[in-house]
Amino acid sequence: MSSNPVAETVASLLPRAKTELTELVAFKSVADFAQFPKSESEGAANWIADALRAEGFVDVALLDTPDGTQSVYGHLPGPEGAKTVLLYAHYDVQPPLDEAGWTTPPFELTERDGRWYGRGTADCKGGLIMHLLALRALKANGGVPVHVKVIVEGSEEQGTGGLERYAEQHPELLTADTIVIGDAGNFRVGLPTVTTTLRGMTLVRVQVDTLGGNLHSGQFGGAAPDALAALIRVLDSLRAEDGSTTVDGLDAGARWEGLEYTDEQFRKDAKVLDGVGLIGDGSVADRIWARPAVTVLGIDCPPVVGATPSVQAGARALVSLRVPPGVDAAEATKLLQAHIEAHTPWGARVTTEQIGQGQAFRADTSSPAYQAMADAMGVAYPGETMQYAGQGGSIPLCNTLAGLYPRAEILLIGLSEPEAQIHAVNESVSPEELERLSVAEALFLRNYAAG
Repeated sequence: MSSNPVAETVASLLPRAKTELTELVAFKSVADFAQFPKSESEGAANWIADALRAEGFVDVALLDTPDGTQSVYGHLPGPEGAKTVLLYAHYDVQPPLDEAGWTTPPFELTERDGRWYGRGTADCKGGLIMHLLALRALKANGGVPVHVKVIVEGSEEQGTGGLERYAEQHPELLTADTIVIGDAGNFRVGLPTVTTTLRGMTLVRVQVDTLGGNLHSGQFGGAAPDALAALIRVLDSLRAEDGSTTVDGLDAGARWEGLEYTDEQFRKDAKVLDGVGLIGDGSVADRIWARPAVTVLGIDCPPVVGATPSVQAGARALVSLRVPPGVDAAEATKLLQAHIEAHTPWGARVTTEQIGQGQAFRADTSSPAYQAMADAMGVAYPGETMQYAGQGGSIPLCNTLAGLYPRAEILLIGLSEPEAQIHAVNESVSPEELERLSVAEALFLRNYAAG
């Protein structure tokens, strides 16, 4: 890439990018204010607003969204009559989980073995840095040829829908000809990839109650209905013997058409232990991109340490259901709730509460923006052809934007390739991927303006 002036500029800016990402990662911006101070998220939002102002953005604002978080907006005017491109990222991050599992502190960017480690490096604070690098490279090489809007969300990981609802209430704010979502990732390091589908998601809290209070397991066990055991049976009913998701009435047989994912590569990416089998049937791509998938995210029950010999009177779980394009998330939620109620044993009392939801997304890959991105990625990744892949995760804002702006083209790129281990301990980003994708985005904006 060294013969390309844009690439040369991006390469020269990488040390600055590392410094900025270090500052941004230091904010513990988890949008669950019961776990982390709201001031951490506010600090990250203000950092981003200052960065946009420093790049010449106007109308920079901290948007108070209905879920109690802030998104950051800014507008960089381009040439008169130019197209408008919206660049998206999010600054909120997942909790670090078990900090003892991190090799280095989660909120301190650390370079190790050629990668930068820290929570949010890839998902998705690095996505914002990618946008800034692309714009800086264009400004240094003839200017930015389009109008640019930037929106950086503050609660994407929580799925609480603040930015979606704000956008619906202010539909004029994010209007654009094309939208680049910087929250996806390449299929593997070095293989340029645009994500064309996203699974939707619903989160349901399940409460099972059987007794007026806990009972002595010696005196009452064997006849007294155990709420924890009932909950375990309910959760087990959501999977077939092979591990496939089985929600009554929900289709689980779709096939993925496109880039394939071998079992061997998936085992390596997912770090599956030797001798442990994969779950489900069909190809890996079928299972993670085209079909529903249930996950038990947490269970409230007594911990092993300090447990007493008691029959449990109540137990609770949080269940996530990912749904593929073509399945309405609201309908899937109803099916999940009905399944749970139907499979609760012994007449136990069960209640379900939906606490989050996002619809699935499918992009129109025939649009001119996709050709502009393919050409750009071919330059940024010499010898490689841009691939189309799905993503098992959810970005609820995508469908909101597609509904508000049906003529806008939407592309999903980003830094969350498998080695990044997003949402897990030891999340990291490849600086080479950050460099190449920043070049690709810059060249895309130039190609798209000329198209």
